[in-house]
Amino acid sequence: MAKLQDILYKVHLKEVHGNTSIDVTDIQIDSRKVGKGSVFVAIKGEQTDGHQFFDKAIELGATVIVCETLPKNFVETVTYIEVNNSHEAVAYMAHNFYGEPSTRVKLVGVTGTNGKTTIATVLFKLFTQMGYKCGLISTVQNQIADEIIPSTHTTPDAVSLNALLNKMAAAGCSHVFMEVSSHAIHQHRVTGLHFVGGIFSNITHDHLDYHKTFDEYIKVKKKFFDDLPSTSFAISNADDKRGAVMLQNTHAKKYYYSLKTVAEFKGKILENALTGLQMLVNNKEVHFRLIGEFNAYNLLAVYGAAVCLGENSDDVLTSLSILSGAEGRFDYIISNQLIIGIVDYAHTPDALENVLATIKKLRKGHEQIITVVGCGGDRDKTKRPIMAQSACDLSDRVILTSDNPRTEDAAQILKDMEEGLNSAAKRKYIAIVDRKEAIKTAVSLAKEEDIILVAGKGHEKYQDINGIKYPFDDKAVLMEMFEVLGK
Repeated sequence: MAKLQDILYKVHLKEVHGNTSIDVTDIQIDSRKVGKGSVFVAIKGEQTDGHQFFDKAIELGATVIVCETLPKNFVETVTYIEVNNSHEAVAYMAHNFYGEPSTRVKLVGVTGTNGKTTIATVLFKLFTQMGYKCGLISTVQNQIADEIIPSTHTTPDAVSLNALLNKMAAAGCSHVFMEVSSHAIHQHRVTGLHFVGGIFSNITHDHLDYHKTFDEYIKVKKKFFDDLPSTSFAISNADDKRGAVMLQNTHAKKYYYSLKTVAEFKGKILENALTGLQMLVNNKEVHFRLIGEFNAYNLLAVYGAAVCLGENSDDVLTSLSILSGAEGRFDYIISNQLIIGIVDYAHTPDALENVLATIKKLRKGHEQIITVVGCGGDRDKTKRPIMAQSACDLSDRVILTSDNPRTEDAAQILKDMEEGLNSAAKRKYIAIVDRKEAIKTAVSLAKEEDIILVAGKGHEKYQDINGIKYPFDDKAVLMEMFEVLGK
């Protein structure tokens, strides 16, 4: 329960009709969830427009309507508030309604194309290991200490996000580590939140179905750092060609991490093997369980953030050395026939290239690399031919298959991927629409010490086909095929 006038703090109001000194019970952006005394905020979404549901919301008990376009007729008992941007308005209102929960924890945001989940997850594990009660908001799952809350989006909507942060603060969490997606920044889901720090991993080709141009995608990511206050820290990857650009206009204290140039948090890979990474971090030698150059960058980002949060450098490195990464990120198993299976979420050209480049460095001799990969439906189509060609360039055999086709025809997605293949690549691949059959075929093609990469879905436990999420787990399927092979 809160006073309407109190939760309108910082909201840019255009016009108000009715009483703002009334009590409200909650804030909703879905008219179906409205109850007695609710504020209903009409959001213009990609599929539906909340402005069409005023009557339904009022019928269910809404006493306040917040919108970008006022209706022609008003209901006397309802307060109507016109705003410039409903996304921005609901973010401020939710933050106010829940008592500004982001100010009651140390909230660190992680943004970039690849590495967000690993950085946020390892930070959560690190600070938990060091004795703090922590919260995690990530693509894989949301977590309050040991309590796991399933995740539906990389970054929840503003109301759900503030409710979750409030729950974390009430549970006694001192630190919260959060993935911040480009969609969340653009749609104001994180507007109004107080971040004590921000981390930039890298930026590569992704989400051009939503942002339309790469330049717009970069600007959206950069806005996160532009909005950080001078009391916060901002850490960026100096080896990414846009690493400096990201921090160019930030008011926060700037820090960089790097494997290749001078930086506050400097790393050097001494050994990269299936047993982990041996590294120099600010001239201290450490062994980490995580594998691959991309994880060397993730570890440096985590190390830098922990030091910026006031932790002792040596204690951080000691704790980091025993931690594993996030589920579905370079997650590997070995069969009884010594075939290595790796499951990874890589679903962008750059992420796929990074994982395959790491695998090539890890192999000892002439073991085959067999890659199973697809592309999601209803998403950026331009990356499909690039990913197919990248898979063929860096693998010995490739099986193109379905990922989450969503409302698209899976066979057509494979045709889109095939269009990117040159004549050499065409000799390396086969297309199998059924993902389970594709993984089974990869296992049947593999010999002792060969490496199978199953890319694209990682931690996901479903396959999204025509609006239905069917149970599907890449790692479980791979393990099942390894067991069949052993009989």
